[in-house]
Amino acid sequence: MIRAILIDDELNSIETLSILLANYCPEVEIIDKCMSAKKGLEAIESLKPELVFLDIEMPIMNGFELLEQIKQINFCIIFTTSYDQYAIRAFQFSALDYLLKPIGPKELVNAVSKVQSQKSFPSAEQLNMLMGRIKNEGRSFTKVAVPTAEGFELIPSEEIIFCEATDNYTYFFLKSKEKIIACRTLKEIETRLNDFEFFIRVHHSYIINLNEVKKYVRGDGGYLVMCNGATVNVSRNRKDALLKWFS
Repeated sequence: MIRAILIDDELNSIETLSILLANYCPEVEIIDKCMSAKKGLEAIESLKPELVFLDIEMPIMNGFELLEQIKQINFCIIFTTSYDQYAIRAFQFSALDYLLKPIGPKELVNAVSKVQSQKSFPSAEQLNMLMGRIKNEGRSFTKVAVPTAEGFELIPSEEIIFCEATDNYTYFFLKSKEKIIACRTLKEIETRLNDFEFFIRVHHSYIINLNEVKKYVRGDGGYLVMCNGATVNVSRNRKDALLKWFS
């Protein structure tokens, strides 16, 4: 069983989440429900949960301020939020899990499943990335949080040469000649890289760093030769968008 605490200032949200967990995630045991960040902080310190469902927008002390009070976060977090799409991209960028209200059963099951496979807890740097981006300070960040089987890696964006899809995973090819496998689809990675203007998707299987292109070879869609010598196919329907960057 996963021992969990629910923290949300809205009673309806807590009751709805409780019912969804009981019906769809029986492996989650709710050990406390808190309607303020202060109560939530006390519950975390006394009950030592394995998982916290944390609302962000709460009066007096919000979810981020609660986390700042904790010296060492040794539990998993699933944020529950009503934020807009810009903020959702911030969650994806920092590789932290979230549920958008109103919460759906499928999304809840997926989030809990990710928690079960996690081997690490959120880091201070991930949380700082998230908070900074939500406060519109995100452009100061130049790293991308990449989820891996062990946890996540923070990779400087300019170190990424290209990304390649393989089933439900994505390979990152780096300048260091290292290859990292991310536990996310290429579509999810594309959303994470959207804020860096030098990344572009050129094929259903590839995202490339425009700064790392060595040459383009014409063809039906053609292909790119990257700085590391790798060749990347270009889809016919993405060819024009790519060539606009070089014109």
